[in-house]
Amino acid sequence: MSGLSIVPVRTSAELDRFIRLPERLYAADPSYIAPIRHECRKALSPRTNPYFEHAEAQLFLAQRAGRDVGRISAQIDRLAPQPDGHFGFIAAEDDAEVFGALFAAAEDWLRAHRRRRAIGPFNLSINEECGLLVAGFDTPPMMLMAHDAPYAAQRLEACGYVKAKDTIAYLYDIARDIPRAARRLVDTRRPRTLKVRDLDPSRYLEEFDLVTAMFNEAWAANWGFVPFTTAEIRHMAKSLKPLIAPSSVAIAEIDGKAAGFGVLLPNLNEAIADFGGRLLPFNWLTLYLRLRRGTRTARVPLMGIRPEYQGGVLGGLIAFVIIDRLRSAARARGIQKVELSWILEDNWPMRRVIESLGAVPYKTYRLYEKALA
Repeated sequence: MSGLSIVPVRTSAELDRFIRLPERLYAADPSYIAPIRHECRKALSPRTNPYFEHAEAQLFLAQRAGRDVGRISAQIDRLAPQPDGHFGFIAAEDDAEVFGALFAAAEDWLRAHRRRRAIGPFNLSINEECGLLVAGFDTPPMMLMAHDAPYAAQRLEACGYVKAKDTIAYLYDIARDIPRAARRLVDTRRPRTLKVRDLDPSRYLEEFDLVTAMFNEAWAANWGFVPFTTAEIRHMAKSLKPLIAPSSVAIAEIDGKAAGFGVLLPNLNEAIADFGGRLLPFNWLTLYLRLRRGTRTARVPLMGIRPEYQGGVLGGLIAFVIIDRLRSAARARGIQKVELSWILEDNWPMRRVIESLGAVPYKTYRLYEKALA
């Protein structure tokens, strides 16, 4: 060993170093955007993140000669498939020894909590940032999406990790017209009872409860599924309220019953790209003005179709009318490009719908796994 040590994060100062480390590691990467440090602190605090009502985590820093050279988290989520443990927030210098020591610490912690498989990265949950970027390094990440160093995948694999699943991020140029074949299919096969509406702001929390119920139903059979809890969705609803206009949420109904939904958010990363992770003292005002003016990019982070409507022509039609509704809302707000993410690599029904609209895959994120002896 060359003076390398792994330190469990215990103090506020150590947490601050944990959060800020990627800012130095990726300082020369033009695609990296530092998240707002204050928001990171809230996400990692059991006092402010309801994730910790059903989970626990330990953060680790790697140090060499008094200098931070890497970080990782290990966490267990009691709502996740058992006996899995999770890791996340992996960032380190391009050094096999550092990666090896970080993963050894995370794996030991997971074994001590009786976990038999490590899977990730999850920051902290599959419902938040997840996956390691393995393709698409030349463009900045959209909000709530990860950005990693190109060498990280090789370093994980050298630690014994293998691919569990890939997820795909699609980029959609909304200036393009809907392909005629897709439009003709909707015009000829769409049931008269299939309607799509905006979110009702007078029932904001109830609408988010409805969206959550649909999400949990739609994704229940998917790989790695962890349901949103009521506390988590209420927390999300409060956090996202400044970003959501009524037209940002499209709810499809059949015979008056909610059948699917999609949520469009302005790309916060575009607005904070030059903040360096700082919101105070004056960046909060700049952020407010930029969001009021509007961003050129946006992301659809949440979308789902109830199981009874999935598959076949009807499922595709529901997905199409939701995306088309959000496309119209985005164009009205001056948005030019929308990321649709993330989509499981083997979710071919949804991928075919998205690709039929002209969206192209431009980033790939990989989830890794390793058996823990």
